[in-house]
Amino acid sequence: MKHDFERKYVNAESLKVVCELGVKDLGECQNLQINLKKCPCTYNCNLKGKCCECLRSHREHDELPACYFPPEVEKTYDRSIRKFVSLHK
Repeated sequence: MKHDFERKYVNAESLKVVCELGVKDLGECQNLQINLKKCPCTYNCNLKGKCCECLRSHREHDELPACYFPPEVEKTYDRSIRKFVSLHK
């Protein structure tokens, strides 16, 4: 399965593919420049463009990354799973 960077929102399977294909070793993302251009996150942090690390960090806090949300919701910084589910009822 090839990751589609043109999608508005990504899903867990596509992030899994990015992780499998993009990380050569821990901390080195082969797709960083592509990810940075396509990342919809407006929060300034050191994980921007590092999709695998970003997803891991958000999941540790029972959240999802910005790429799972439409732009108007992403800007609220409510990354909760509850918010995600409420958008997809």
